[in-house]
Amino acid sequence: MARMLVVDDDPDVAELVALWLRGDGHDVLLADSASAALTLVDGQGPPDVVVLDVAMPDVDGIELLGRLRSRVEWLPAVFLTVLWTGQDVLRMREARAEYLPKPCSPDELRSIVRRLLSNIPGGDRARRV
Repeated sequence: MARMLVVDDDPDVAELVALWLRGDGHDVLLADSASAALTLVDGQGPPDVVVLDVAMPDVDGIELLGRLRSRVEWLPAVFLTVLWTGQDVLRMREARAEYLPKPCSPDELRSIVRRLLSNIPGGDRARRV
């Protein structure tokens, strides 16, 4: 099916999310930091959807999404986060991304990923800029 990139500094969360996405038949790449995610995208090409934690130690997920989108013309994204202040929600909306609270259910995440994949313009997968 599609290729997913999961970026979370908590390996247990990353593995659980990967398990859910693999359950839908997706290929999943894991990164534990912004720098690791950028290295993966530069070396292996863009994913079809990226699932990101917001609060990470080196670069937050919202800034990382901006960096990824500078490399990829179209990159659907889902934030998984415990951050729910008004400012956090505003930043996620401004990033044009979906977002779910941690913890979320596998069905919630899978539903959003399916919708994002169905909305890719022209049915094309992510393209480099």
